Amino acid sequence: MKKVNVGIVGITGLVGQTLLEILEQSSLPVDTLYVYASSRSKGKEVAFKGQTIIIKELNEDSFNDPLDIVFFAIESDLALKYAKIASSKKIYVVDNSSAHRMIEHIPLVVPEVNSHVLKSSDYIVANPNCSTIQSVVALHTVHQLFNLVDVDYSTYQAVSGSGVNGIEDLERTSQGLEPNFYPKTIYNNVIPQIDQFLENGYTKEEMKMILETQKILASKINITATTVRVPVKVGHSVQIKATTKENIDLDKLKNAYGKIDEVKLYPSNDYPTPLDASGSNLVHIGRIRTDLNYPNKVLLWTVAYNVRKGAALNAVQIGEYIYKEFIK
Repeated sequence: MKKVNVGIVGITGLVGQTLLEILEQSSLPVDTLYVYASSRSKGKEVAFKGQTIIIKELNEDSFNDPLDIVFFAIESDLALKYAKIASSKKIYVVDNSSAHRMIEHIPLVVPEVNSHVLKSSDYIVANPNCSTIQSVVALHTVHQLFNLVDVDYSTYQAVSGSGVNGIEDLERTSQGLEPNFYPKTIYNNVIPQIDQFLENGYTKEEMKMILETQKILASKINITATTVRVPVKVGHSVQIKATTKENIDLDKLKNAYGKIDEVKLYPSNDYPTPLDASGSNLVHIGRIRTDLNYPNKVLLWTVAYNVRKGAALNAVQIGEYIYKEFIK
C-alpha cells in the first residue's frame, strides 16, 4: 500500500486541531505529517501517532516539502494565495475556507453526496460551509426520492462555528462582560446575524448555504435561509422545510435514511440535540413529518458536530477519496 505525505495548514486553530485528531483515526496511510502555522507558533510541538511533530512557519517555500495532500484551515485570503502555490506543484489541496467554494471549475464536495464530481486533475477541492454539509446529506436523499423544488433553512449555529473567538465571547458575556467578537451579547441570547449583511438583506452565511446547496446538488432549486447564532458551544442544528415534485412517502424516506451509514435516524417520539451529537461523526436526523396542508412538503430537524462533520471530518473524507481514487 502506497503511503502519503500529508500536511495541515493552520494546525493551531480549532479546525486544525480537529484535523489532527481525525487523521489519527483515518484510513489514510500517512507516512510523514507536516504541520504549519504562523511565525508565532513556529517550533512548537504537536503529537501524532506517538511521534512529536514540529510546527513549521507557513510561507511560500512550505510547499517544497514532499506533500501529496494538504488540508487548509486558514483564512480565505491566505487560502487563495497558498492553494495556488501548492496546486501548481500537483499537491492536492482540501480547503476549509470559503475562498474556492463558488469558483465554477473547483469542486465543492460532500463525499456521501457528490464525490463523483472529483477528477484526478482537481488539485484544489473546496470543503463546504458547516451547516451546508449536514443539510445536503439530509436533502440528497429527499432529492433522489421525490425531486426537490424549494428549500427553506432555519439554522441554530453554535459559537464554535466562529472558532476560538466565538467560544471566548460566550464565556466573556456569561460573566457580564461586553462582547469582543459578536455584534451583541451571545450569552442567554440569540443573534440572527452570522457574517456581514449584504445589499439583498441576507447575510453572507445565508447566501453561502443557498449557493453551496445548489452547487453540491447540481440543481437550481429555490432556496431561502435564516441563519442564527445561539449560545451553544458545539453542535449546529438546522430545521429544513423542503418542497418536492412528488408527494412525500415518510416510510420510504425513513427507510432510506436508515440505510445510510453516516446518518443516525431518530424515531418519531425522539429527536437529536447538540449534546447528542457532541463528538459524533454522523448527521443526526429527527422530527421528520409532512406539512399538515401540503403532502409534498417535508420538515426535518438535523444536528451535527460542526467542528467534525461540518469541517475537519468532511475534509479528511475528501482526502481519503482522493487517495483511494487518484494516488493509491
